[in-house]
This record gives sequence, structure tokens and C-alpha cells, in this order.
Amino acid sequence: MTTTDFTELHDELRAVAADVLARERDTEWATLVDAGWVGLEVADALGGAGATFAEVAVLCEELGRAAAATHYLGGAVLSIGVLNALRHSGVRDELLGDAAVGRLRLAVADGAFTVSADRRLTGRAEFVPDADGADRLLVPATDHTGTEVIVVADDLTVTPQPVLDETRAVATVAADRIKVPEPLKFADPHGIQDVRNRAALAVACDSLGLAEAMLAATVSYAQTRQQFGRPIGSFQAVKHACADMQVNIAVARALVREAVDALVAGGPEDADAAVAMAKSYTCGAAVDVVGKAMQLHGGIGYTWESGIHVYLKRAVFNRSLFGSPAAHRQRLAQRY
Repeated sequence: MTTTDFTELHDELRAVAADVLARERDTEWATLVDAGWVGLEVADALGGAGATFAEVAVLCEELGRAAAATHYLGGAVLSIGVLNALRHSGVRDELLGDAAVGRLRLAVADGAFTVSADRRLTGRAEFVPDADGADRLLVPATDHTGTEVIVVADDLTVTPQPVLDETRAVATVAADRIKVPEPLKFADPHGIQDVRNRAALAVACDSLGLAEAMLAATVSYAQTRQQFGRPIGSFQAVKHACADMQVNIAVARALVREAVDALVAGGPEDADAAVAMAKSYTCGAAVDVVGKAMQLHGGIGYTWESGIHVYLKRAVFNRSLFGSPAAHRQRLAQRY
């Protein structure tokens, strides 16, 4: 089963998301909860919608299209993905239920953490999305046996990090032998890699959405802006530039769709390669597309009022978040 089997559902979800984000770009957490977006992948029995990452990917794309400032990446996409990857337990189910209805806002601090036999957590993670203000942190760590586990903590040191992209909130998370509860275990040995694939693919979806928004804005501008008595869109140089943007986006869309299908299907090896290709190409292409959009808007494209700078900053940050294009291409090279 692929994402194309739910085209009508996804189109409806996309339209609703666009409507919500058009009214409120800096969307409050309560709005996301009330819309059902946070609990989208949570099981029905725990208060969620029982959907899959294919539906979450649609929302990620729309968030990028609107350049929306939300806590959705850390508080829902990553956190719910981590919890769903764990073995069933009372603690896991309670966290899922509380997150789905908005009683808790979670974040995932994926860095270099270890947890000792006496349950002491040590380590550090940087550029953790939405960690500041989160009620609990889910920390991937290596235990004393070398097994990847998840530690649930709420008393780590969280320091906000200033970044160029003002639409995202990231922080440094550190622990120095902090006493923590019994770690939670993954249901599958590939659990931690699945979580990291989700993170990278969610950012790729975001970059795809913002690139599509910039192409649409550029085409609209080229049809209305006149020079020498003609719309600038009639000039060959502008046509070719827009065509190049469209080709980049078409390739990115195909790679993202294939990666989403692979991730939902659950084949770890296929998903690893598909996600690496989608993340490396899409996030790099988005920077090129937004840069070209700024150029084709002429002088106004460089002004604060145009808003293009917001998309450019977001695209540049997305390119490095959860693995640069070079890092993902290195993974592909090692695979083949």
C-alpha cells in the first residue's frame, strides 16, 4: 500500500492544514492538539487517530509551505514516533495518551548519551527541536550493555540556542549523571534508526513544501511584474529559471514520496537508502529554489517585506538539520 492509495484523504488533510496555517502562521500548541495533528499517529484506544507517517508527512509539507513556527516537529513528529517504536508498557501508553490530548508536550534529545547500570544519565545533544518548554524529554541513550534505550526525564539542563531561522526553536540538552527512571526499550533492533529516518524525512517534507511555495510565488510575480512593457515571465531567461525550479521540485517530490512509502512499509534497509536520497537531494534543492526565487523577484526579493528571507533561512537550516546532504550521501556510498 502506498501514499497514492489515500490521495483523496491526503488532499483533504492538506486543504484543512493550509486553511489553519493561513489564519495563524505562529500556531499555538493548543491549536495543533485541537486539530488532532499531535495525536495523528497515536492509536485510537489511546485517544489518537491511528494514522501513519504518510499523513504526518502531508502536514510537514504544509508547515514548510507556510514557513510556520510551531512545536510540531519535536512535540509530535519525533516524540510520537519514538514512543510508537517502544515496547508496550504502562509508561509508554500513558505518555502517548497524555501527548495526544495535549496534557504533555514532549521533545526528543538525540545526541550522545549513556545510562549506567545504576541509572545515571550522562551526555549532551545540540540543536534539539522544541526542547525548551517541553514537559518531558525522551532521550535516546546507550545502556551499560550497549543496547539503545529511551530515557524519560524532566530535569535535564536545557539551554536555548539562537539560530538564523527564527521559525524554529532549538536548544542544547545536557545531563551529568542525573538519576533517571528505568529506561524503556525499543520493540525492534532497528528502532533508533527508524526514529532518525523519521526525523530526516520530516525535514525533507518541510523543505519540499517551502520550495513549492517559493516556486508558486515566483511564477505569480513573473506574471504580474512588467519590464519593457511586458511581464517578466515572457523573457526566456526567467522561463528557463522557473523550469529549472520545477524540475528540481519534481525530482524532490518523487524521492520524498518513495521514502515515505518505504518508511510506512517498515523495511529498514529500503527506508535507510530512500530517506538518505530524499533528505540529501530535497534539502539541497530547496536552498537552490529559494535562492533563485529571491533572485527572480529582483530588488524586492531582498527586502524584509517580501518574506522570502524567512524561507531561505528555513531552507538553509533544514539542509543541515538531522544530517547534511554530504552526510547522507556518505551513508549511501557506504551502502553501495
